[in-house]
Amino acid sequence: MSVAKLASRELILFDLDGTLVDSAFDLYRAMNMSLNALQLPTVTEQQVRTWIGKGTSLFCHSTLQYLTGKVDPAQHQKLLATFLDIYNAEPCLDTKPFAGIIEFLDWGLQQHKKMICVTNKPEQPARMIVETLGLSKYFVDVIGGDRFEERKPHPRQLLFCIDEYAVTAAETLMIGDSSNDVEAARRAGVDCIVVSYGYNHGEDIHACQPQQVVDNLTELLA
Repeated sequence: MSVAKLASRELILFDLDGTLVDSAFDLYRAMNMSLNALQLPTVTEQQVRTWIGKGTSLFCHSTLQYLTGKVDPAQHQKLLATFLDIYNAEPCLDTKPFAGIIEFLDWGLQQHKKMICVTNKPEQPARMIVETLGLSKYFVDVIGGDRFEERKPHPRQLLFCIDEYAVTAAETLMIGDSSNDVEAARRAGVDCIVVSYGYNHGEDIHACQPQQVVDNLTELLA
């Protein structure tokens, strides 16, 4: 039984990294450029894939924890600032939408669904990615992890969307790839579907007991 119930949804919320787009290579490139600038060893793309999704500050924290075994606050601030400078300048060189995403967004547009990108990534690079890939026409808003004090797994961003667009939780669907998305949706009282191909901090997505897992969003349209 599909959780989607798309006919009854007015608002569909999408996570960005690992759900709509594969951004790991650009994050990996920017992180290694930042580490080089700080004269630190580099990391692999596979490692980066397990560290992303919880916001930039935690990404830098995880990287330093791995490289040095501890996190010095001053070094963390320096890496964060360096990374944001490098990444924000070019967040979308190799970032691409995953298979099925454009088809699903086209369907949403045709059905007049309100669609919002809700990400823990800072809003500036998130908007640049959405614009560069030609996805802006699909979304009524792009909400970054720095718009509010709280970010996923806190439900603040989701509750804002429900309130702002005057819909009920039952008329809202969250689509993500990680335990952060599942938990935020749970706490907001919103149904959530996760994709199997995302990052999820290197953990099996089934471990957080999502309501439904799909390999491609077009499965929901069948």
